[in-house]
Amino acid sequence: MMIRWHDLGAALALLLVLEGILPFLSPERLRRVLRAVDNLGDQQLRFIGITSMLLGLVLLYIVNR
Repeated sequence: MMIRWHDLGAALALLLVLEGILPFLSPERLRRVLRAVDNLGDQQLRFIGITSMLLGLVLLYIVNR
């Protein structure tokens, strides 16, 4: 399988657009979310991280079928 750099760049650009929506629309809500994340334990953060990665892989599989 060959890496298509254009697709990777487009995916990263879309990630940045999506990540920027919350701070642009509601900076105060972002601050509250970050405070809540700061209060989570390591195991909770790891669970959120692995869940996010697995959901991303499932979505990638579905999109590329």
